[in-house]
Amino acid sequence: MIADVIRTCLGPRSMLKMLMDPMGGVVMTKDGNAILREITVQHPAAKHMIEIARTQDEEVGDGTSSVVILAGEMLAVAEQYLEQNMHLLIIIQAYRQALDHALEALKDTLRYLGSWATLRGLWEGWGGMERGCWRGKLQDTPADPLELPQIPGGAIEESCVLDGIMINKDVTHAKMSRKVDNPRIILLDCPLEYKKDESQTSVEMTAETDFTGLLQMEEEHVKELCADILALRSDVVITEKGVSDLAQHYLVKAGVTCLRRVKKSDNNRLARACGATICNHSEELKDSDVGTQAGLFKVKKIGDEYFTFITKCQDPKA
Repeated sequence: MIADVIRTCLGPRSMLKMLMDPMGGVVMTKDGNAILREITVQHPAAKHMIEIARTQDEEVGDGTSSVVILAGEMLAVAEQYLEQNMHLLIIIQAYRQALDHALEALKDTLRYLGSWATLRGLWEGWGGMERGCWRGKLQDTPADPLELPQIPGGAIEESCVLDGIMINKDVTHAKMSRKVDNPRIILLDCPLEYKKDESQTSVEMTAETDFTGLLQMEEEHVKELCADILALRSDVVITEKGVSDLAQHYLVKAGVTCLRRVKKSDNNRLARACGATICNHSEELKDSDVGTQAGLFKVKKIGDEYFTFITKCQDPKA
């Protein structure tokens, strides 16, 4: 039934489906995954069919209708053997043999087209590059496993192994520099803003100047936080917490670039790559905590998003 719902969405004579959500909105689509998302089912096999479409969409981004129809046909073919009381394992073994034959046929076709060698060459080139980085740079030191982020919108030839770190972040202020050579990097695990009280606090004001005084205290606190950082002649500040507008103003004025709300795992990798120490309080910062082992800080736009590259590291351990 799931396959039959999707079947008319495929091919040159495909038809759009009109879906109505609980709020009364109408959506017209022929994307298999979008349609199946709106269908509620109880049958376990039907749930698997919907999961197949979701996985296909996440991994490939296309073919969601085709994969559901193909799975439906495979189930339909198996039904007659179940009616003949054939054991499940025998049917599954036959499917596995069919998969092996299909893969062999695909390899033969690709070889015939001359593409198989190209794909293999690409794989060996990039795979060898990755293994070389793993064995050469990281052999003698315990290191995090290599992560391979996939960014939509690029060609396979643009793949590269970095001598450093890439994180999905942009600078917090438009006037901050997006490229710094030999940066002095400070890593923080504290906010560069006035700390809000966790419990409810009441303040009684008796004079008109009291409110101005409170604001001034907040500004002084933020100014002190920034002064601690600027005293170490840093070029880049990266924190796992927030950065207030006032702090950004002081940092821009001093020519310091700032990134905020970086993931803990990314911050740990940054520390290993550039030789910095993550600090929990700005007043505890010392000159030895500043990371100086990175050769280049650069923010680059790929597709619709900005990515920060910290590369040319002397001894990247991440």
